[in-house]
Amino acid sequence: MRAAGTPSGSSEPGDRVVPASLRPKLAALYGPVLAGAEAEAKIRSLGLFASCGDRVTADALNLGHPPFVGIVDGKTQRDDPVDRSVFAPLAAKRSMTVRNPPGVLTRALRATVRALVDAGGGLLEVDGEEDLASLALVESLPAGATVIYGIPGAGVSFVTVDAAAKDQVRTLIASMVPGGS
Repeated sequence: MRAAGTPSGSSEPGDRVVPASLRPKLAALYGPVLAGAEAEAKIRSLGLFASCGDRVTADALNLGHPPFVGIVDGKTQRDDPVDRSVFAPLAAKRSMTVRNPPGVLTRALRATVRALVDAGGGLLEVDGEEDLASLALVESLPAGATVIYGIPGAGVSFVTVDAAAKDQVRTLIASMVPGGS
């Protein structure tokens, strides 16, 4: 196994590739989606939580309520890029980097998320695409935590980590196509 924080190849044994047939299921909403002041109030009220996405991670930090783990990839679907300096408080705690191609949930991403959670949190910068990292967060965080991620044009999704959410994530991952050589 690669050490946490080292890039992985684009396709290794244990990687999971999203087939076209699974995309609608992954795009389904798995928790309440809130926007504006309602989303901000909910973020401020969270206990242990992790964020997946540049905009939602920056928003939590700007609200003065940093996530335990923040996962970013340097990209947003909006025209206004995120000032990367906003991530400094999370990076100061701990920073890791991992390679994860679009449409793939790599073994390295899953292992790095788990390592970051076990080490006490911080910032994970993904070289590639971080969209599927929310699955790894649900997989790795303890029951009672919350995973937040942005839904373009809709707001912020809030997923409570519990046995049902973990089972749903395991089922989704199992539905992906094994990748690698």
